[in-house]
Amino acid sequence: MSATVPPSAAAETALEQPVSAASVPRRRRHRPWTFDKVSFFAVFLGLPLAVYLIFVLSPFIQAFYYSLTNWGGFSATFDFVGLANYTKILTDDLFTRAMLNNVVLAVLVPIVTIVLSLILATLLTVGGSSFGHTRGLGHSGFYRVASFFPYCVPAVVIGLMWGQIFDPSHGLVNGLLTGIGIDQAKEFAWLGERSTAMPISIFIMIWAYVGFYMLLFVAGIKSIPAEIFEAARIDGAGRFRTAISITIPLIRDNVQTAWIYLGIASLDAFVYMSVLNPFGGPGNSTLVMSQQLFSTAFQKGQYGIACAMGVVIALMTMIFAGIIGLLNRLTGGKDTVRMA
Repeated sequence: MSATVPPSAAAETALEQPVSAASVPRRRRHRPWTFDKVSFFAVFLGLPLAVYLIFVLSPFIQAFYYSLTNWGGFSATFDFVGLANYTKILTDDLFTRAMLNNVVLAVLVPIVTIVLSLILATLLTVGGSSFGHTRGLGHSGFYRVASFFPYCVPAVVIGLMWGQIFDPSHGLVNGLLTGIGIDQAKEFAWLGERSTAMPISIFIMIWAYVGFYMLLFVAGIKSIPAEIFEAARIDGAGRFRTAISITIPLIRDNVQTAWIYLGIASLDAFVYMSVLNPFGGPGNSTLVMSQQLFSTAFQKGQYGIACAMGVVIALMTMIFAGIIGLLNRLTGGKDTVRMA
């Protein structure tokens, strides 16, 4: 019989045994910097970083610096005034009205555009016949081209076109309404009335954006395996239930991207509002911050105050993007994808 070695003795024996060189962890040896490695980092990391610092970060820092001065735009000398410009614009009734109008745009335009785009994208991809394979409506290619066309037209042209359509004297809308017997529409100024100027402007922006984001959602829905929709249909899920429980959660990242881009466009809205109502509309009902910045800088020559307005717009944009990202996380969104 072989003798049994006590545990303590076995441990001492194991400690006394020589340790092989292969079992000792080696320190990772740093390879020397070669020309190939240095050139790779310089081209693919250093160059993009330099472009970002020069053309993105540097102008923002300069704008923030000038926002603390009373610079007139053309003079070589100016005084440092601290936060006086920010106090002035945040207590100015005109700028606060423009901020409120931008907030209204940032809330309504993304919501309505995303809802309409999701409905159209669902119809074009999985909204076809309930029998057979999952497919979209017939002639969906034509609908995609027709819906995307407004996005290809410059915003200035869209503003001029709709301005003529809503013209009170010879516009198409008033002509159609008076033609069917609505006499109140005769020479009604849609963009000249405080009650209708902002809703009409929002409608025009949504009309211009909805086609592009519809295609964005179409691409996202097409990346979802058709078997998932067929399984939901077999289980008895209706179209609305499928859209809420399957489609939207699986294209969450597309929706978040659309929401951020639409919010940024709504916080700007300079082109549409300047073409439709160059002077801010009736009672400043369509005035936006970018319009007020433009007039302050190029008409009044107050570049320091205009830079402060630009900084406020940039901060509002970053806050908006942060809120959307936070809401996406709180509602279940993740930065990574886990495979079952």
